[in-house]
Amino acid sequence: MKEKNTPPLFGRVALIGIGLINSSLARVMRRDGLAGHIAACARTRKTLDKVMELGLADSVTTDPGVAARDADLVVIGSPLGTYAEIAQHMASSLKPGCIVSDVGSVKESVIRDVGPHLPPGVHLVPAHPIAGTEHSGPEAGFAELFETRWCVLTPAAGTDAAAVEAVADLWRRAGMKIQMMEASRHDKVLAITSHVPHLIAYTIVGTATDLEGDLRDEVIKFSAGGFRDFTRIAASDPTMWRDVFLTNKEAVLEMLSRFSEDLIALRRAIRRDEGQTLFDVFTRTREIRRGVVSAQQHIPPKEPEDGAA
Repeated sequence: MKEKNTPPLFGRVALIGIGLINSSLARVMRRDGLAGHIAACARTRKTLDKVMELGLADSVTTDPGVAARDADLVVIGSPLGTYAEIAQHMASSLKPGCIVSDVGSVKESVIRDVGPHLPPGVHLVPAHPIAGTEHSGPEAGFAELFETRWCVLTPAAGTDAAAVEAVADLWRRAGMKIQMMEASRHDKVLAITSHVPHLIAYTIVGTATDLEGDLRDEVIKFSAGGFRDFTRIAASDPTMWRDVFLTNKEAVLEMLSRFSEDLIALRRAIRRDEGQTLFDVFTRTREIRRGVVSAQQHIPPKEPEDGAA
């Protein structure tokens, strides 16, 4: 919580895209007085009307350039495929000293698609707050989303240190732990921890969708915990995840190849009744779960009750 009579962390913040992550960040900024003025940008008036209804911004616009004008911090929270166009559109509005960041789960593409369009004196600090739910839209956000989670920052070598620390400080105040990482390393790590699991979930739920009518209905009716988890993941924003797979193509394909080889080995063990092989694999994978629990990353964010956001 910001102490009384202390200036905000940023005078003007522009949130380009106001879905789950940026709307949650707006709530943190409102709660702790971290921004003097919040400008929200979205594609539709319907979304912007909801933003104003929820009190998440001081001004709203459909124009990224208008939102970014005179901003001290710009946070892009739209699908990854829109980044280059947004950067081009707002470039002329960015003042020297402005920090441009984002919340996307692929980082090399941010440096590639945004960096070249930024004028001299504007600092690019890509960020990935690793937090989320399957819900989307400004009404889905809640300030507690980030607590105890990791935020990975991937600034390019030579990025202004004060700008990097300002972004790190923002996410620390939201309750996150900070990790610095090279963008290429981040993309490989997230390919296996997030992107491939989502692709598997979409595939399994898609397979269930294609089953014959009666069988499909019974699969839904008698869903066990594993399938329920897959349906939750597969309910995530399709536009966002389409762009994730296309922008992190190389890392995802590499991890998919490894996964496919392991899956073939398991299929062979089942066919040959190699129980010890299955037991050994399952024993090893339990250690990963213990590591996740030890790191306290096993507890999903507690969403507010309906109407409490």
